[in-house]
Amino acid sequence: MPTTELSPELVRAAGLIREIPDYPEPGILFRDITPLLTDAAALKATTEALLAPFEGTFDVVAGIEARGFILAGAAAIAAGVGFVPIRKAGKLPRPAASVDYALEYGTATIEMHDDLPAGTRMLLIDDVLATGGTLAAGRQLVEQVGCTVSGISVLFEIEGLGGRELIGDLHTVFHS
Repeated sequence: MPTTELSPELVRAAGLIREIPDYPEPGILFRDITPLLTDAAALKATTEALLAPFEGTFDVVAGIEARGFILAGAAAIAAGVGFVPIRKAGKLPRPAASVDYALEYGTATIEMHDDLPAGTRMLLIDDVLATGGTLAAGRQLVEQVGCTVSGISVLFEIEGLGGRELIGDLHTVFHS
């Protein structure tokens, strides 16, 4: 992962991300962020980097299951705001809205409760931007329940898969 113009803490954090070939499907290169998550300094640096461009523009942080969940929870605590879970289908006790979307290796559905006041500003966080399907579905879901996406932030982007063209303006900590 290119690490130009990153702080020493973020360069170190990037070095903790492992690449696992052919997981979860043949031909997919999975980025395992577990080592980054287990390192307090790396997690703090990446959390701060995810939040930095959006300071003061959001009321809550929304995270997409599963790894975006972890990063968004840490970001919400660091920002002193609440956390909104965007879950895979069937994981919430009372789904209010759902969106189906395509993955690079299949299809999926995400769900979210609708109990936030209309117009609530959300910072949407996920771990990776690949084809953009998951983040586009997350944005659609937030808007479907009457809230607004004030920004989108991801840990890293896999360039060349069309995600940025689909999502548009977003903040990426690392590029691959």
